[in-house]
Amino acid sequence: MPVSSLMLPVFIQVALTFAVLLWAARLRMQALRSGAAKPSDVALRQPNWPPHVLQVANSYQNELELPMLFYAVVAFILITSTNSIIFVVLAWVFVISRLVRAFIHTGSNVVRLRGAAFGVGVITLAAMWVILAVRILATGA
Repeated sequence: MPVSSLMLPVFIQVALTFAVLLWAARLRMQALRSGAAKPSDVALRQPNWPPHVLQVANSYQNELELPMLFYAVVAFILITSTNSIIFVVLAWVFVISRLVRAFIHTGSNVVRLRGAAFGVGVITLAAMWVILAVRILATGA
């Protein structure tokens, strides 16, 4: 499997993270300019932003959490030359679940739906780690 087949979903996940970061920054600047939030009320990360600003900012924070394990497993897959179609498919499922979760989180924010999308990502990521561990331990590498 070419490295690019596994890296494309990584690039999409990174793009999602930057997109939500830039969106959150724009919303925060707008809230400060409009007076909806005051610098002294948010200077120490107090949650005193308008609700939609918090929603997008929380979504950005979420893109820094679970995806870290995704980046790590992809790095280990590439380092150990264990890439295969199963990892590529699972990587895409993970990233699509993150896109869906971010869309829900920053939009309707229906917790049940957001949780389902999150759960798909967790299960997919866990599968990637288990498969990698079995492959590494089975070969004694």
